[in-house]
Amino acid sequence: LLSNEELIRRIEKLKKEKNAVLLVHNYQRLEVQSIADYLGDSLQLSQEAAKTEADIILFCGVDFMAESAKILSPDKKVLIPDIEATCPMAAMVKAEDLCKYKMEHPEDYIIIYVNSSAESKAESYICCTSSNGVKVVDSLKDKKILFVPDKNLGHYCKLKTGADVELWDGYCYVHNNKISLDDVKREKKKHPQAKLVVHPECTPEVVAEADEVASTSGIIKYVREHNEVIIGTEIGLIEQLQKNYPEKKIYPLSENAICVTMKLITLAKIAWALENEQYEINLDEEIIERANLALRRMLEI
Repeated sequence: LLSNEELIRRIEKLKKEKNAVLLVHNYQRLEVQSIADYLGDSLQLSQEAAKTEADIILFCGVDFMAESAKILSPDKKVLIPDIEATCPMAAMVKAEDLCKYKMEHPEDYIIIYVNSSAESKAESYICCTSSNGVKVVDSLKDKKILFVPDKNLGHYCKLKTGADVELWDGYCYVHNNKISLDDVKREKKKHPQAKLVVHPECTPEVVAEADEVASTSGIIKYVREHNEVIIGTEIGLIEQLQKNYPEKKIYPLSENAICVTMKLITLAKIAWALENEQYEINLDEEIIERANLALRRMLEI
């Protein structure tokens, strides 16, 4: 077995040889974050992917993120180090369900969270992220909207805009099931001076208790501006912030907020993926074209 240092040396060597770039999501393991060419949330990373001159994009995240990179960079080879790194929320909406909905509600506009498959994006009008969801919903405020798949983010956007939004019954199991109101009460009692910042994928009752609601990039910005913070999101981002700001008091709202599929990716799997150029993301050209339209509409806003 190779040590982490040896694996990192091998990864760096393979990256140079193959003109590859490493995109790493904020929820990855710390040692994976440490070797990123770009570290960020799913939208930032896909945008970086579109700009890069690399021949190979290795995406350390879950399946829909690698698909988004492929949609925005169809000419590049996009790899994911573990084919099992899927997003349960993305699987909660199927393209055929959206087709059926569109036939029954032809007037409605479908706003789809980027945490979704390429096929589902292709059936939607526009994409959004946790950082721009409110803006996207607001841009269609005079229309009837179906928001898929995350009911919690959809509820937050509806609350903020007053738009007529129907919510799909999907959710992130980490934010929805592993972070609760009991966690909020416990941590606020333990740290009465701390500010509470949470991700909008959390339940409405948790969101209602927060001082700030923000995407992962928004949470990073919030932590820069405050000295004592309780954070309600996946643990990978909290570990990153604790490492980067040792002088600040940073507490997880829940120690159990762990995305198991994000953690499937390891240094050994990254080295193997680069060496063997596995697992490649392949999408149908028509799907790429239609999903790209939904992503581009969002980027224009």
